[in-house]
Amino acid sequence: MQPNIYAHRGASKQAPENTMAAFSLAYKQGADGIETDVHLTKDYIPVLIHDEHVKRTTNGTGYIKDYTFRDLQQLDAGSWFSPEFAGSRIISLDECLKWIYDKPLHLNIELKNNKIDYNRLERIVYDRISHYHLLHRTTLSTFNPISVSRLKHLNQYIGVALLTSKRYKNLVAAAEDLGANAIHIKYRLLNRLLVDQSRQKNLALRVYTVNKPKHMIRSFSMGCDGIFTDIPEMAVHYRNQFGDQPMK
Repeated sequence: MQPNIYAHRGASKQAPENTMAAFSLAYKQGADGIETDVHLTKDYIPVLIHDEHVKRTTNGTGYIKDYTFRDLQQLDAGSWFSPEFAGSRIISLDECLKWIYDKPLHLNIELKNNKIDYNRLERIVYDRISHYHLLHRTTLSTFNPISVSRLKHLNQYIGVALLTSKRYKNLVAAAEDLGANAIHIKYRLLNRLLVDQSRQKNLALRVYTVNKPKHMIRSFSMGCDGIFTDIPEMAVHYRNQFGDQPMK
């Protein structure tokens, strides 16, 4: 089976990250899935943005948690990237779920609760995904080990990934103990032993953020279940070149 290509915050090399423009472009370029990030507003609306603060990707200042969703809608989330995208908005999780519902796309939602542990974030996000009947093609990921455990208590069958950029003595065992069924690692952590251990324990292994051709090819050849990339069009190209070669 070929590895899945997830567009990291959408096609974020060519459009402002986590906007509908970036998601739509990723879909047109042939991505298998969308990776996005979720925070909670002051009025408990899950919204898609990477940072805790709006400063980097909008014309506003302050923390997401201090805004109502209505107030966030007044911010420009596109001009920072290019004048072409002026007027792009921060979108709600519901808007994304409605858009993805009738498309053959997987969804990876990173819960951004490793710095701010939002109250009830897991339950709120889970309920929205369940409402749109998308649990079967959604993975919830987080750097927060406690959050992984919370997610598995909601539903032991949902896709839950432990995210890490750090080396563990035994990452596979740690993920298993928390109840995760997937591991998402920074590219520099990728090695043959981890691939083999993950496969033995039936844990999906996906790699981020893979933007260089040689890194894409190495990830494919080692048998990773998926990669996250800012350039899905390039990843699709190299996966097609790689084809159905035997895994090394």
